[in-house]
Amino acid sequence: MARTIYDLIIKNGVVVNHDGEGRRDVGVSGGVIVEIAAEIPASAADETIECGGLHVLPGVIDSQVHFREPGPTHKEDLHTGSKAAVLGGVTAVFEMPNTNPLTVTADAIEDKLARAAGQVDHPGMYCDHAFYVGATHGNPKDLAELEQLPGVSGVKIFMGASTGDLLVEDDDGVREVLAHGRRRVAIHSEDEYLLREGKGRAIAGDWRSHPEARSVEAAVRCTDRLLRLARQTGRRIHVLHISTADEISMLAANKDIATCEILPQHLTLEAPDCYERLKGYAQMNPPIRDARHREGLWAAVRGGVFDVMGSDHAPHTKEEKEKPYPASPSGMPGVQTTVPLMLTHVAEGRLTLQRFIDLMCHGPQRTFGIANKGRLARGFDADFTIVDLKRAETITHAAQATRSGWTPFDGFRTKGWPVGTIIRGRRVMWDGELLGAPAGLPVRFQETVTG
Repeated sequence: MARTIYDLIIKNGVVVNHDGEGRRDVGVSGGVIVEIAAEIPASAADETIECGGLHVLPGVIDSQVHFREPGPTHKEDLHTGSKAAVLGGVTAVFEMPNTNPLTVTADAIEDKLARAAGQVDHPGMYCDHAFYVGATHGNPKDLAELEQLPGVSGVKIFMGASTGDLLVEDDDGVREVLAHGRRRVAIHSEDEYLLREGKGRAIAGDWRSHPEARSVEAAVRCTDRLLRLARQTGRRIHVLHISTADEISMLAANKDIATCEILPQHLTLEAPDCYERLKGYAQMNPPIRDARHREGLWAAVRGGVFDVMGSDHAPHTKEEKEKPYPASPSGMPGVQTTVPLMLTHVAEGRLTLQRFIDLMCHGPQRTFGIANKGRLARGFDADFTIVDLKRAETITHAAQATRSGWTPFDGFRTKGWPVGTIIRGRRVMWDGELLGAPAGLPVRFQETVTG
């Protein structure tokens, strides 16, 4: 009998990585990629996964999700959110700090990591994970230490669209946050002062007024302020969920200090149609905008301006979303639908498969300095998103694992579908079925690796 060399072999798939695209086998040992070759004998492994006709991609990383725990877990929790993630082909997520209590202390981080690990009577997370620390007016001097904790993806600032302690709307407050620490800081960039003025433009019962209440000017002015503050402090920043074409030129001119994120919602939906069809289910911050902005965002995708794509998975219940505007809350689920949505855009020629991988695998690795993830290469974690580029499916409410039970893309016909999710050499999802118990681990980062 041949000697077993590998724990797992991915066989006969079309591997897409730094070396191009072609049929290759991938050997895995100890949860790490140890070989990529034209052929590896199946007898050399304990387990073989046949991937003929499928594309093997690096594991997709979603660097912006809101899983609501601890806090309003009637909408989502770490377990259900991670289940949706792996069903959607996502191998790792970064979770946001606007929970209850807020994730602004070492104890709060420790609590989230314990829940994710299946401790404190919690079922745990299926995917690998990291957590942002929220910046407040009261904790800037603690941030340099907090951002170095294991399992922390970095610091998050809300310059608008938040309330209470997590809102840091003024230049002095943002400057103080940026002055403490050295890792890249993620920011929600909408000008709170203009948002307050814009409340008067919100028309009761009319979601079409949402982009007016949260104006283009509010996003542009805030990003302009933010770039200036980043220059003053010499701090690297990451500007989240860009929604306007008007921000692109300033972001492109500051790539040395600023990375930026695009969402599938802003590339796929368009105002006013989305508000007329979906009403409150289309409401999010920053808003879905009109065709001029969507076209400008696509041009920036093709031009390489965006570094990362996230889902901004932020679920609310149907009852909450069906309240009349503006009482309806902003946010929508997305971690389970991002991969099939974007594969459909690939099939329809709006971007290449390589650019999709750059935004959802290589981009997060570069932007956040992730250790051993984001690339399909020897020495990296054996994280794979395995997709069928020809498979046509329909996204439905019923298929969503999120606790909220809905998606704004119900009825959307896809071309391309995630077939398998493999995390550190362990098959977690295959053909829509979850396999095994939750076993996610904290993501490691190059700037905080010790020992």
